[in-house]
Amino acid sequence: MIGIGERAPEFSARANDGRQLRLAEFRGRPVVLYFFPKVFTPGCTAETVRFRDNYSDIQSLGAEVIGVSTDGFEEQCRFARVKEVTFPMLSDADRAISRAYGVLWPLIERDKRVTFVIDAEGIVRARFHHEFQVSKHLDDVLAFLRAARPIAKRA
Repeated sequence: MIGIGERAPEFSARANDGRQLRLAEFRGRPVVLYFFPKVFTPGCTAETVRFRDNYSDIQSLGAEVIGVSTDGFEEQCRFARVKEVTFPMLSDADRAISRAYGVLWPLIERDKRVTFVIDAEGIVRARFHHEFQVSKHLDDVLAFLRAARPIAKRA
């Protein structure tokens, strides 16, 4: 799994709005990249809804959110539409992004529940891995972004 201080692997994938999204597009601001196992499951739905409901707070801290799962594109789009998600959701059906970040479960090839905070230069600054404490991802992200903000302003 990619560690803190490492460069975040670049990727390009089709987002739920149909555009081809690249991580490099977000250089200059932090990115919250969260991986989750499966759309429409209780934990993944709760996690995504929490990110959705707090998206404006994350944006006010200067960051963008991107959700990733190994579900197919159409299923990811349906999930985003039904749950009214306004940030980009990516289908990683070929598992290229998940492999690059080292977040796949070995036998089932589904994503682990892992969230990365990538800084404005593309370096991983935080990593949160809570399989069952779904709410901790958002809590940890907000705490990290709030703590990092004064440092970023001084630089």
